[in-house]
Amino acid sequence: MKDNLGWIVAGVILLIIVISCVLSSGKKKESENVEIMDGKHNVVIKVKNYGDIYLELDADIAPITVTNFIYLVNKNFYDGLTFHRIIKGFMLQGGDPSGNGTGGSATTIKGEFVNNGVENSISHERGVISMARSSDMNSASSQFFIVHKDSKFLDGDYAAFGHVTKGMEVVDKIVEEVGTTEDTLISKSFQPVIESIKVVEE
Repeated sequence: MKDNLGWIVAGVILLIIVISCVLSSGKKKESENVEIMDGKHNVVIKVKNYGDIYLELDADIAPITVTNFIYLVNKNFYDGLTFHRIIKGFMLQGGDPSGNGTGGSATTIKGEFVNNGVENSISHERGVISMARSSDMNSASSQFFIVHKDSKFLDGDYAAFGHVTKGMEVVDKIVEEVGTTEDTLISKSFQPVIESIKVVEE
């Protein structure tokens, strides 16, 4: 009886390992199908009732991050999502399908910053766009933030990947009207809506 139980346990463990391998290989295959970008790319974030924020993304400095962001943009992933975390004098964060800071897309990417072994020369100055993440350095997914005021203390720990070229007055207006002075979640009814993010190659 003990021998049979041992074989059953071993079989269950083997099944779990096989399922895990299949799931991880499927996830890896999905990422391999996306060609890593280079060069500069322009996007516009249309924020309902506020206006347009234009950004230039730098895939020469953060190729994985830009590729992931553009991939989600082209899938219309961000359309209808919100900015859920807005802190005066710091930044505004959005791109979470759950609207509370816990969600993301189906995949995560490598964090392209110095303390994760990747050179990144973009400093977190006013107008820079960067990726949000958890304590896991490779947990960035869809959530991003735009720096409202210089926050260079983030350099080396977060993957900055571009900057605002036009529309910082929109960022300022959002922060002034909706932002908080403490790190708290913006109430759902007050979260500014991202009508769309579109690529505008120039």
